[in-house]
Amino acid sequence: MTEKSCVVVGAGPGIGLAVAKRFGREGFQLALVARRAEALAQYVADLEQTGLTAHAFPADAADFNSLVQAFTQIQAQLGPPEVLVYNAAVVKPEPPSTLPVEDLSAAFRVNVAGALVCAQQVIPEMKARQRGTILFTGGGLALNPYPAYASLAAGKAALRNLTYSLGADLEAEGIQVATVTIAGFVKPGTHFAPDLIAEKYWELHSQPPGQREREIVYR
Repeated sequence: MTEKSCVVVGAGPGIGLAVAKRFGREGFQLALVARRAEALAQYVADLEQTGLTAHAFPADAADFNSLVQAFTQIQAQLGPPEVLVYNAAVVKPEPPSTLPVEDLSAAFRVNVAGALVCAQQVIPEMKARQRGTILFTGGGLALNPYPAYASLAAGKAALRNLTYSLGADLEAEGIQVATVTIAGFVKPGTHFAPDLIAEKYWELHSQPPGQREREIVYR
């Protein structure tokens, strides 16, 4: 429990797994959080085949109680996380003119509120240690909304705002809060390949105090 750990909430085959691999290569134990236990087990197996240490903690980002329980288990098993990456999102095409308010609220719960719930699970220990990193996966829709994805655009804009306010709140505590704003479609083999984007998460974590950026816009 003395090893550094990185928690990835919203672990999946794209950005989530790429970020986990990037931090794993730097010696971090990996805690993967996502809804589907079967998928998590496969991700853990894939990571361990490459020599990395990973653990699965099933939880639903829309269910705050399950998130709190997952972090309780993570702290008990791995100790206080050094890094939190929140990568969960609801991606559902709905234009704002016909977007049901209930759908907007449900998406906001995952896209924004879940991020805050997770951050609040790690902040007390990070404050006690006077260090730690909280990273949110942002999107270019926060800067240039696209009407076909109204709820996602609103969520990414709110998450970006939360990043800046939470970062200002915690900066004096030695805690880095930042976002990678991905302004393009993630696709392997392109400029927007997950492994290339994952480098930006590591870059934000690695920045020394006094030289920390709040956001990297990946274009």
